[in-house]
Amino acid sequence: MTAEPSLNPIALELNERLEAASPAVYAMLSGLGRRLYFPRGIVTQSAEAKERGTRFNATIGIATEGEGPMVLPSVAGQLDGIEPADAFDYAPPAGRPTLRERWREKLLSENPSLADKQFGEPIVTAAITHGLSLVGDLFVDPGDCLVMPDQFWGNYRLTYEVRLGASISTYPFYDGSGFNNEGFAKMLTDRAAEHEKLIVLLNFPNNPTGYMPTAAEGVAMAAALTATAEQGTKLVVVTDDAYSGLFYHLGGRSMDESLFGALTNRHRNLLAVRLDGATKELFAWGLRCGFITFGPGVADTAREVNDVLDAKVRGAIRSGVSNVSQLSQTLIERALVSSSVAVERKQKSETLRARAEKVFEVANAPRYRESFTVYPFNSGYFMCVKVEGVDAEKVRVHLLDAHQTGLISTSPSDLRVAFSSLEIDEIESLFETLHRAIQELRRD
Repeated sequence: MTAEPSLNPIALELNERLEAASPAVYAMLSGLGRRLYFPRGIVTQSAEAKERGTRFNATIGIATEGEGPMVLPSVAGQLDGIEPADAFDYAPPAGRPTLRERWREKLLSENPSLADKQFGEPIVTAAITHGLSLVGDLFVDPGDCLVMPDQFWGNYRLTYEVRLGASISTYPFYDGSGFNNEGFAKMLTDRAAEHEKLIVLLNFPNNPTGYMPTAAEGVAMAAALTATAEQGTKLVVVTDDAYSGLFYHLGGRSMDESLFGALTNRHRNLLAVRLDGATKELFAWGLRCGFITFGPGVADTAREVNDVLDAKVRGAIRSGVSNVSQLSQTLIERALVSSSVAVERKQKSETLRARAEKVFEVANAPRYRESFTVYPFNSGYFMCVKVEGVDAEKVRVHLLDAHQTGLISTSPSDLRVAFSSLEIDEIESLFETLHRAIQELRRD
């Protein structure tokens, strides 16, 4: 490794450890990723004082009274049953240790393919958007290439192209009624010929389409990524699993776990990165509690790789948001150990399943085919339609102006419907309104 004069000694030490454990993962780091480290400063010294400073502890910058943080009764009085330290104190930069343990247990229980795999302890993020930004900090330089399908969440562009100067290369999402594995594999081959490193973003269930691949499609994706890694290309494969668990199997059975398990410990040139969180899985959007988890390509050195990446992520969190809300983490941690959480999640998931099934039935009615066609969907919060004969943005605006109805236009031809926010008895009326609006515009 060539030493960089500007590197902090701690960063240099981390880089040396990472390069020794996994030269491939070290090569994946961005310039900022190489520079990142977690300082042995206030936070570290305060943690040591909390453990050993039993007489006096004048380290961390909070005000205390008695044995806990100083609080205002007008605020604390609203948090029945929660100790002030679990709401108002700073959380560790990587998150509450017990929450990290509980989320790891959840990953193992819901993803059988992770059994016997070596992967990192989930690190708490300020939801998945923050996790995406942390991926950018560690691995994305200006000019780097991100591979993703043409159906993608628009915030990816802001995060990676606008903020970081990377470029996004897309392939058609669908091939007939399923995922376009041929287009995916070709895009990997084409871009690997131009770049030594690729960042591959897989978002399933997908936003905006609501599609989750079949098991066979998942196997094909993993095989294409492995073949690219075997050719020598370094791959940072990010699974954005925001809607994990919301699988409805419409029109046939889909996968019901993340590709993260299949990609972890797969090949030395492939680093799997899972982003997930309580946002959708626990129906806790405003709590902004997510996780980033690393799955190195080689099991034997995974612990060392994870330790180094953990330290660098803590440095990125410390320098960016300092830490994630203590209260949010406390609430999620308590929910995870609640005896009723599994039943509650299943009830909410079944409510969404019923809505998805109704949308599947109504939107595919033959009478609507002259106005729109339905893209395959089977999971998550959303589905998309392709508008026939008129621009989708014009339809969106006309729906607002003439019918007081809001949808999202995602391209000149496509509209996204969030069935997650529709009651069952609203679904038929919504698609009838959409049909009417398209016909009105086509007559003008």
